[in-house]
Amino acid sequence: MKIAAVQMISGPDVRPNLDTASRRIAEAVRAGARLVALPEYFPLIGATDEARRAAREAPGTGPIQDFLAETARAHGIWLVGGSIPLMPATTRDPDKLLNSCLVFDDGGRQVARYDKIHLFNFRKGDEHYDEAATIEAGDRVVAFDTPFGRIGLAICYDLRFPELFRALGTVDLLVIPAAFTDTTGRAHWETLLRARAVENQCYVLASAQGGQHPTGRMTHGNSMIIDPWGDVLARLDKGEGVVVAELDAGRIAAVRASLPALQHRRL
Repeated sequence: MKIAAVQMISGPDVRPNLDTASRRIAEAVRAGARLVALPEYFPLIGATDEARRAAREAPGTGPIQDFLAETARAHGIWLVGGSIPLMPATTRDPDKLLNSCLVFDDGGRQVARYDKIHLFNFRKGDEHYDEAATIEAGDRVVAFDTPFGRIGLAICYDLRFPELFRALGTVDLLVIPAAFTDTTGRAHWETLLRARAVENQCYVLASAQGGQHPTGRMTHGNSMIIDPWGDVLARLDKGEGVVVAELDAGRIAAVRASLPALQHRRL
């Protein structure tokens, strides 16, 4: 079965980003993909804190969620909606948002939701980020079953925390939407992705933001698909586009049979 990662360079306005996502999803479908993943923050990047709060949607309703559901249904695909801003629960800080990955099946039904657990904090020279200032952290790992295997979810900075992926249990595919900075991405992105594939003996589908955004921010890109042996099957450096590769259940079984590391765990 073919899977695809969409790479974008999202701006601060939702509508143009939805149009770009729609166009690139259609491209992935034409290439034969049955599961398509969008990048982190695909509906907006670079918006002010006030604009991000205004774009938040209540879980289960809103134009971004409607777009994802309708697109999945129209193409008959499984769609991993990168991440979108959702309202936090009423018991949490009402001024913050959740950075949430929603998954829709081929009938347009939401089947999974993961709220980003690890919030990025980085400072080097003039470049600095503190997601905890505006984002409420999630508190549970998420994996779900599909007709083509079990899938685990993570978002961007989560990639640096291998214990999250162990907590998912045995999965066939990890889907990791991201907006890695170019600074950290050049240093660690591919290394971390390949490590997660190797140690969990599964495919990794990483859909990224990739290029210079209207605000001047540079994201690393390099959306890629990696097999359970750690081989990169497809990659896109910078710019908008799509990467497609086969998810082969036989390949997973062969790797796990020849090197049964998952069975050898003792801790």
